[in-house]
Amino acid sequence: MGEFKHLCAARFKEGVVVDDIIRELTKLAVELDAVKFFGWGENMLDQEALTRGFTHVFVLTFAIAEDLAACLGHGKHCAFGATFMAAVDDAVVMDFPLVFVKPALPPC
Repeated sequence: MGEFKHLCAARFKEGVVVDDIIRELTKLAVELDAVKFFGWGENMLDQEALTRGFTHVFVLTFAIAEDLAACLGHGKHCAFGATFMAAVDDAVVMDFPLVFVKPALPPC
């Protein structure tokens, strides 16, 4: 089995400064040793029927599910979670082991 992912798609409330949320989440990811990787992206294509207004996705990678569980129970994550949930209109969260199908090609 591969890495364990924590994925969150978010639709933010009007007036929320998303850059502030991203800055706080980045700081949290750096401070928590269990986080192997953190990345985020903003939807760039106009596919409202598919995205249902979700504009951002956040991905955290952990070595194992237990590392995610420890992170979710950490006081700093709990404090940020309250801030994040107050800023979003809706969110979808998925936690899953990543199944590698096609390996990345080595750089040329």
